[in-house]
Amino acid sequence: MVIYNISKFLALILNLLVVSHLLQNLALNQNAVQSSNNDSLGFADKAVDGNRDSSYQRGSCTLTTSQSDPWWRVDLKKVYTIGAVLITSTVELENGLDGAEIWIGKSTEINDHESMSGQTFYFPCRSFEGQYVTVFLPGSKKILSLCEVEVYYGYPSSNLALKGEATQSSTLSFAAASKAIDGRRNSFYTNGFCSHTAEDETDPWWRVDLQHSFTITTVKVTNRGDCCAERLDGAEIRIGNSLENNGNNNPKCASISHIKAGKTYTYQCDGGSMEGRFVNLFLPGQKKTLTLCEVEVYAARENTDDV
Repeated sequence: MVIYNISKFLALILNLLVVSHLLQNLALNQNAVQSSNNDSLGFADKAVDGNRDSSYQRGSCTLTTSQSDPWWRVDLKKVYTIGAVLITSTVELENGLDGAEIWIGKSTEINDHESMSGQTFYFPCRSFEGQYVTVFLPGSKKILSLCEVEVYYGYPSSNLALKGEATQSSTLSFAAASKAIDGRRNSFYTNGFCSHTAEDETDPWWRVDLQHSFTITTVKVTNRGDCCAERLDGAEIRIGNSLENNGNNNPKCASISHIKAGKTYTYQCDGGSMEGRFVNLFLPGQKKTLTLCEVEVYAARENTDDV
C-alpha cells in the first residue's frame, strides 16, 4: 500500500506532530537501501541520520545515479500503524520529487500508489500498516535524492470535507458540487463522480462548508483524468470564516500550478495551517471551467473531536 502527494512547509510541522502525539521517528537510524549509489557521499542511510540539512554538498543526503525508476527504502524492523511520513528533499535538484511515490507495506513489493510532487513535505496517512517505507520515482533518466525521511506512528484526522456541504458558482448538467466530496477519487468525469461548472465562466469557484471552524493543515485535490487537466492550472485554495465574495476573499492557503491528469496532489498552507470553516477552490480569469473530482480537507488532530 501507499501514501501521498506534497507541497512546501516546515516550521509548524513539528508543532503538528507534537499535537498529534506522533513523537517517535520510527525510521531514525534504521537500515536503509537504495537502487544505486551515485558516489561515496550519497548512501541510503544518510536519509535516516536525523539531520534535515537539505544541501547535498554538506553530506547528509542520499543520491542515486541517473537511472530508470530509482527507489529508496527503509526497514522499520517490525510492522507499525503509520500515521505520517515527513520527507526533506535536496535543494540542488529543483522539483526533484515531482511524480515520486511513497509506498508502505509489510513486504518490499509495490502494489498500489498515489503520486506526489514537490523541501520538506508532510504526508498524513490513513493509518497504513507496514514494515517497509519506500520512496519510488518512476520514469527514465531519473535521479532520486533524499535528505531525510521520517516515519511516525499514530492515527491521523479524518477527511472533514465528507461531512461538509458543497456549492459552486454554476453547474454543468449532473456535475453538482457535492460530487467533489463523495469520498471517491474516480477521475473520469463521464463516470459521474466529478463536479463541473459551466464552461467559459469568469472566475468560477467551488466551496465546501465544514460546518465548524478548524485549524486546517492539508487540502488534497484530485484532478480530472479523462481530459483537460490544464483547466485547473492557476486555481487558488482559499480558507477562512467569511462568505464575502462567496468566500473567495478569504486568505490564500496555496496555489495550484498544475496537477497531472487523474492525480491527487496534497497542499499545505503557507505557514503550516490556517483557521477556517470555508474551503474554496477559486479559478481567476475569463473563459474558465472548474472541474474537481475530489477535494479532501484535513485539520490538526485536536480540532476534529467535535465532529
